[in-house]
Parts: sequence; structure tokens; C-alpha cells
Amino acid sequence: MAIPNISPKIYELLGKKILQRQNHPLTILKNKIYEHFQKVYPGVFTMKDDFPQRVSVEDNFVKLLIPDDHPTRFPTDTYFFDKNTVLRTHTTAHDFEMLKNHNAFLIAGDVYRRDEIDAKHYPAFHQLEGARIWNLESLGLSNHNQGKEFALYELKKTIEGVAEEVFGDIEMRWIDAYFPFTEPSLELEVKWQGEWLEALGCGVYHPNVLKNAGKDSNTFGWAFGFGLERWAMKVFDIPDIRLFWSDDKRFTSQFSAEKGLTKFVPFSKYPVCYKDLSFWLPEIFVENDLFEVVRDVGGDLVEKVEKIDEFEKKGKKSRCYRIHYRSMDRSLSNEEIDVLQVRLREIAPEKLGVVLR
Repeated sequence: MAIPNISPKIYELLGKKILQRQNHPLTILKNKIYEHFQKVYPGVFTMKDDFPQRVSVEDNFVKLLIPDDHPTRFPTDTYFFDKNTVLRTHTTAHDFEMLKNHNAFLIAGDVYRRDEIDAKHYPAFHQLEGARIWNLESLGLSNHNQGKEFALYELKKTIEGVAEEVFGDIEMRWIDAYFPFTEPSLELEVKWQGEWLEALGCGVYHPNVLKNAGKDSNTFGWAFGFGLERWAMKVFDIPDIRLFWSDDKRFTSQFSAEKGLTKFVPFSKYPVCYKDLSFWLPEIFVENDLFEVVRDVGGDLVEKVEKIDEFEKKGKKSRCYRIHYRSMDRSLSNEEIDVLQVRLREIAPEKLGVVLR
């Protein structure tokens, strides 16, 4: 995959500025969380949600100890402007700037990842990041093990408070996890409508991350991050992630800051149009490349892409993918989808190196 690899469809999303729309469900949720921190920790946390989306590879990966061979370091998973700058894949990329002058902060913003296509995945989504640091000496602690125990206690207390504020009185559990930039690392799961939901990832800052932020060896703290869409889809009952980027008034008119966390009332769902794409695989094939090509052609008319068949013949592998086309605001004609499908078949061999069947 060549660099740069940012398509016009992705550039369109950069100017949406969803979190500046006060009556958007994501903004309503973000503000509820901000208000919770202001109420429980008055004057402690600095809040910022206007960082630029373009960040350095150094801040997005290197300083966060993400290994060179990690999948996110490659253009198959990440959008690159050039070899040194990317569209941020997480708001954690801004921790270093915030840590220069702040001991506690919240960051919110849109992040970008090349991903599969279905009702829960989109190449852009919004993340909310939080962090807090202390100094061992200022708390009268003598070593990093004590600092780690203190940070874990404060982290769990803080996160459980946020989860209760948003989801109500629910059952929670902590799961051991792994993130390169925290040690130990944890995930919080909440029981929502009878099922366990992965709510967020968090942990105690890895000492080398704080060192990369210019902090001395006596500094310790915690950090967390989660996708606002993941939480909003549950508390607002929104079934399709594409709706968050929609300007359809049947969607946008249902929400306001005054109403708070109100439930989404579904409007008529237009019929789906299915089209299949079958091809022989090249020596190297990455599904994310296919998803990106489909998105470039079909945009938000593409609801889902699924692999429905795979076989091997005479040493060659073949796959068939089914593309679900569905508009959120009108009925699609078979003729207009045929035009998109013809275009997809024209560019797929060149972009992906496949041989159509």
C-alpha cells in the first residue's frame, strides 16, 4: 500500500467537526462526562477537544512504545500523509503535549483507522482520553510499587464513577489486558441489557512513556481511553455507526442538550441491495485494502461487506465478498448500484492486484 493513502472520502470527514455540534449525541455524551469530572474533581482536570488530526509518527507510535512490527504501524491499518505523519489513530497521541503543563486532563477528538465495514465499524470515530499523574515525594510514597498501587486504586475509582454516571447502577468487572503504553493494563466491562460490554481500556502509565514526556522518575499516573460511539450506541440505542455522521433531520432532530441521553426512535429502514464481488487472490492480499476500495466507490451507501465463500483450486485461492448497499435516507435502485459495482470491478484489479472471476 503506497503512502500517502488518504482517500477523498476520508478527507471529507476531517471537516465534519461533530464534537462542535452541541445537540449531537456524541457531544451530549462527551459533555455529560466532562460535567461529571468537573463535579467530582472540581478544578483538577483540564479539558481539550480541538487538537489537529494530523500527528507525528513519533507521538502516535514511537513515544507510546508501539513496536515497529505492530500492525498499526503500517499503511494497511493507518492513514499516512507521509512517512513521518499520520491521521491520529487515538487521542493518546496528544498526551505528550498535555503532560508538559497539566497533571490531569481529558481529551476528545475524531480518530481514524482503516477497518472492516459493518454497523459497528467506520474509518473514523471519536475517542475520549483521560489521564492523571502525581509525584511520589509529594504523596509521601517511597517507591514505584506504592505509586502503582495508589494509581490503580484511583484509576478504578475514577472509571467506575464515570461508568455509573453514564450507564447507571450496573454490574462491572475488570479484565487484565495489554497495551504497550501502560503497565499493568486493564479493560473495564459493564453488564448492559444482560450482556458484558467492553467499555474501555486503561492502565498505569509505563515509566518509559512518562520519560518520553519529559517527566522524572518520581512521576507516575494512569490513563484511559474509549470510543464515544461504542458508549453512545448503547445509551442512545443507535443501531448503525454511520448515523453519527449523517445530516438526516430524522436523526439529528431527535437529540438536544436539554433532553440528555434520550433513546433513538428508528425511522423507516430502506431495503438493502446485495452485490457480490469474486476474485482470485494475489500473493499478498489485505482485507482492509478491499474495504478501503469499496468505501471509495460506495461511500456511506455501503452498510456491510462480508466474505461468503473461499476455495482453493490448482494452488490459487479465490474469495467472494457480498456487499450490502443501503441508504439511510432513500431507496436505492438496482441500476444506480450497478453503476457503482461496475466502477468497483474496474478499479479492483489495479488497486488490489486481484483477478476477477
